[in-house]
Amino acid sequence: MALTSPLQDDSIHQAPLEIVSKLLSENNNLTTQDHESIIVAIAPLLENNHPPPDLCEFFCKHCRERPRSMVVIEVFTPVVQRILKHNMDFGKCPRLRLFTQEYILALNELNAGMEVVKKFIHSMHGPTGQCPHPRVLPNLVAVCLAAIYSCYEEFINSRDNSPSLKEIRNGCQQQCDRKPNLPLRLLHTSPDLVSQEATLTESRLKPVIVTSNEIHVEVERNNTANQKMTANVGNDSEPNLIDCLMVSPTCSTMSIELSAQADRILGCYVEILKMLSDYDDWRPALASLLQPIPFPKEALAHEKFTKELKYVIQRFAEDPRQEVHSCLLSVRAGKDGWFQLYSPGGVACDDDGELFASMVHILMGSCYKTKKFLLSLAENKLGPCMLLALRGNQTMVEILCLMLEYNIIDNNDTQLQIISTLESTDVGKRMYEQLCDRQRELKELQRKGGPTRLTLPSKSTDADLARLLSSGSFGNLENLSLAFTNVTSACAEHLIKLPSLKQLNLWSTQFGDAGLRLLSEHLTMLQVLNLCETPVTDAGLLALSSMKSLCSLNMNSTKLSADTYEDLKEALQPGAVGMLREAEAGARGQHGRDTWFWTAEVLRCVLGRCPCGAMCCTCIACWPRCTKSSCSVTALLQPLGQLANSSSS
Repeated sequence: MALTSPLQDDSIHQAPLEIVSKLLSENNNLTTQDHESIIVAIAPLLENNHPPPDLCEFFCKHCRERPRSMVVIEVFTPVVQRILKHNMDFGKCPRLRLFTQEYILALNELNAGMEVVKKFIHSMHGPTGQCPHPRVLPNLVAVCLAAIYSCYEEFINSRDNSPSLKEIRNGCQQQCDRKPNLPLRLLHTSPDLVSQEATLTESRLKPVIVTSNEIHVEVERNNTANQKMTANVGNDSEPNLIDCLMVSPTCSTMSIELSAQADRILGCYVEILKMLSDYDDWRPALASLLQPIPFPKEALAHEKFTKELKYVIQRFAEDPRQEVHSCLLSVRAGKDGWFQLYSPGGVACDDDGELFASMVHILMGSCYKTKKFLLSLAENKLGPCMLLALRGNQTMVEILCLMLEYNIIDNNDTQLQIISTLESTDVGKRMYEQLCDRQRELKELQRKGGPTRLTLPSKSTDADLARLLSSGSFGNLENLSLAFTNVTSACAEHLIKLPSLKQLNLWSTQFGDAGLRLLSEHLTMLQVLNLCETPVTDAGLLALSSMKSLCSLNMNSTKLSADTYEDLKEALQPGAVGMLREAEAGARGQHGRDTWFWTAEVLRCVLGRCPCGAMCCTCIACWPRCTKSSCSVTALLQPLGQLANSSSS
């Protein structure tokens, strides 16, 4: 009846499955052949319905006991495919996730092993370059994370009897303080790794050995570590996870050995994560899902796990798309990310910095020019950067040159050490000489002076601007108009080398957020900035809040939000954004444009820009204050400008 009924009612289709589930729970003496006969009989009911929880448990048992049964391939495959394509929340249906997990493990037990699993993953993605089912990837990732978590579950469930994050960072407890049945053995290999404070005592405690059928970890405990823990007893906050793993010698020498079954599960699901990272369309979402590092601390301290996962991180580091490689960084301020975990000194770093160099190289395209990124490298990773530069890594050579150029390093001895490092290789020597030439040109530019006002012709490009600025001296340039040109954020590299620049007109250009972030860090004397009709967004505009010298900022016809508008009004000088009638109207919830602004756009289309090239020609209200009295447009529009200043609509 359930198969033939024309009624579209879930209860009709689920009723037979509930009956079968109840019968199975009441009959525990069924043979394996009976199990298979029942599964084959209810297969038609599963084509359009998820199995109920008890039935999922029955299917899991069959996958574990008979993974090579043809029922797994013929009956369970379409059921699991439907679960992955349509399930919306494994949190509400955890047994569906467990069934999917056991099904994949059963596929891995076949003769072809991971090849069968790979074909299944490919069938879920589809033959095209874009997977048509948006739920497949997050569901697969959820299954993988749950399976990896289960490999360390015994230790995780007994964390009351095991070292906490604070204990791992500060050292383990004394034997008498430890509760019994610890499922781990903790081991420190050298007292020198703990702290210089170890001079207080050289004695060691014998290691406590407790076995477990799932995980075996050895750690020796040190008296100095216990003294540190006592000193920090008043601090109840948990330390940052990856910072803990990087700083603590306990974790850096921790050796985790899983049982054979747990090791097979771990290998299978880490391999699936590798497969997922090979699909271009899945990689952005996968990077976003893994950015918060959703793995237990035991997995991050497990050398085999981090070594296998390194392939996935490498794929992220090789992807040129910013939404992918930016996920190598932390998900928010104050937290570490994969970049810190796999960089030299991190617990997962098992090479000489090759992956670290790859990550820095790809991140250079989006944030390497910013002082914040360079400062973080100088504070935390200067040693690895210098070591790789010494070995001829071009990316690190460029990073060191940028640190010198932007005055990131204050210590003279460190600066001299960086210079010595650069001069020790051919590529470093060449780039350092180029840096010195640029610095000499900058000093010469500042000395010679040059024009105070410059306007580029319309349709000029970044290359045109670079060619122009390199052909003469512009140390005195205060007013630069790039309005209606084709310049982009790339020209910011040249703009930040204009030390006297006070007024910058970028009206109707392709200048974006990346360029704004660079300007905000270097052009500290900028007073007037016109971003009208540029593709800037809140992400870039918020960076301008640090430019306290700005007294006039035009953001009309941008993607400015009301919240950012209010933030900028508070951060900048009073009146700096007061002329933004259009943005202000949006912030107040009004609709449409003010009459004066609409008139300005019409006149702009007819007249083009102000012939005098003044910075104040971006709207009618500014034109009457044009610095050139001979400007014909000023004389023509002065009455309209006065009307605009006196009218609010």
